[in-house]
Amino acid sequence: MTKKEKGKEIQAILNELFPYTPVPLHHKDPYTLLIAVLLSAQCTDERVNQITAILFPKASTPQEMILLSIEEIYEFIKPCGLGPAKSKAIFNLSKLLLEKYNGQVPNQIHLLEELPGVGHKTASVVMVQAFGVPAFPVDTHIHRLAYRWGLSTGKSVEKTEEDLKKIYDSKDWNKLHLQMIYYGRKFCPARAHKIDQCPVCKKYGRAEIKKGN
Repeated sequence: MTKKEKGKEIQAILNELFPYTPVPLHHKDPYTLLIAVLLSAQCTDERVNQITAILFPKASTPQEMILLSIEEIYEFIKPCGLGPAKSKAIFNLSKLLLEKYNGQVPNQIHLLEELPGVGHKTASVVMVQAFGVPAFPVDTHIHRLAYRWGLSTGKSVEKTEEDLKKIYDSKDWNKLHLQMIYYGRKFCPARAHKIDQCPVCKKYGRAEIKKGN
């Protein structure tokens, strides 16, 4: 079976289990999505949503955000971890958006990646979820799943993204990105993974995964 054939069969399972894929991070526009995704690094979506529910009523635009000090931003976001770096990035990117883009979030991935604290994965999420531009954001969880399922070599998240884009049509990338996140949480966690309860790994997982390694 080729990777494309396997990918199609896995996609059918994902479509059956997760036909609807709402964006898990609460937001109202590209800016609030950008902030939420930035906060999600090493933090659960649930925790991010709890934090932004308090932060966004106070500051949901770049104009409002820079009225807060970095220290004040930190007080809002510190429960999600990496607070010092994230608070500095949020303040600086908000300031840059005002200075360079009239307060608007740019809709080009290379411009997003130039913003403080915004890496390729964060920029990809914003591009696809805020602007509808095809992208396949790959975090460590999707990287792990793609390796377990034999869809990628698992050498790096960059290689995994490249491999998945070759297997799947661009029109499906965003939905698959979210489906894999939801699937991983419910059936294919990093720890305490039960192969008999994981439909994909049970049938398509690498040999060492099926053996419980």
